[in-house]
Amino acid sequence: MIIAIAILLILIIAQSFTIMSTKNTENQQYTVVLKEKDFEVRFYPATTIATINSSAKSYKELSGSGFRKLAGYIFGGNESDTKIAMTTPVHMDINDTMSSMSFVMPTKYSQENLPKPNDPNVIIKKTKDEYVAAINFGGFASDNDMKVYSSKLASLLKERKIVTIGNFRYLGYNPPYQLIGRRNEIIVSVEWSAAKP
Repeated sequence: MIIAIAILLILIIAQSFTIMSTKNTENQQYTVVLKEKDFEVRFYPATTIATINSSAKSYKELSGSGFRKLAGYIFGGNESDTKIAMTTPVHMDINDTMSSMSFVMPTKYSQENLPKPNDPNVIIKKTKDEYVAAINFGGFASDNDMKVYSSKLASLLKERKIVTIGNFRYLGYNPPYQLIGRRNEIIVSVEWSAAKP
């Protein structure tokens, strides 16, 4: 009984530290331009990302191999052995043609001052300004969750006559060892006529 309580206390303390460290991680900035009960529309300004492309067709397949390559780059696998801070969220575009995973680079970096990756599969590029619709869900994400929430978001946007552009994508905000307070999102680009904030 005492051992079980001790293990539980250690787990609670570890999870508390994990949640605190996640809160201190730099987040990709955006502005909410429409807030609805079940979804919102955001404006994301252009940002610099590190990306890998993959033939993976599932979350499980992409998350392992993609994460290792991108983590290798930010943990020093680059021409200057520079350690680059992790940010959130991790972006994934999983589809039947060409999937991708991307890490958003900290705001102090640009294409010009980021070190060149040692791995030629890691591509540094700048995104364009973008309006997206987003829906969130908790827990550990799965391919089924992504299908369910993509479908739900598609229906909500259709009801509101908001036109989507391209694939539905996944955003993950938490390390795999965080057990509680997890945040996942499905996003999709949308046509939006409002002036940029």
